[in-house]
Amino acid sequence: MAEAIADTRRLYTKPQNLNDAYGPPSNFLEIDVSNPETVGVGRNRFTTYEIRLKTNLPIFKLKESRVRRRYSDFEWLRGELERESKVVVPPLPGKALIRQLPFRGDDGIFDDSFIEERRQGLEQFLNKVAGHPLAQNERCLHMFLQEESVDKNYTPSKIRQA
Repeated sequence: MAEAIADTRRLYTKPQNLNDAYGPPSNFLEIDVSNPETVGVGRNRFTTYEIRLKTNLPIFKLKESRVRRRYSDFEWLRGELERESKVVVPPLPGKALIRQLPFRGDDGIFDDSFIEERRQGLEQFLNKVAGHPLAQNERCLHMFLQEESVDKNYTPSKIRQA
């Protein structure tokens, strides 16, 4: 009967040293979409969002970056990833066609509550995409996250580990 009693002694574990406990996490990738700004007038009016990235993943050239993008840039990124990568790309927050109708009682797509809702959706989209190991190899993602402007005539390619 003695064999049936489970061994409840603690497994010996190596004590954690201070670097392990308080050092930087092994891999991290943080992306925030914030500070929406509406610019332009009339038909040329649009909202841009600040994208801040912090990472220690070796595949990213810059460990911290900050760029501004508009919704159409996110649409471009999604289209490129669908075409170039083997990743199932999550949807973007909707196009909000109803909000663009005239004679609405609010500011339509420039209404603060809509902009905040879209900002959250864009942030979720980017974090899902950028967290995917296959998407991280795509040149379009790196350009979108880290270069001042998006060159829509770029040559698609894979990024190799640094």
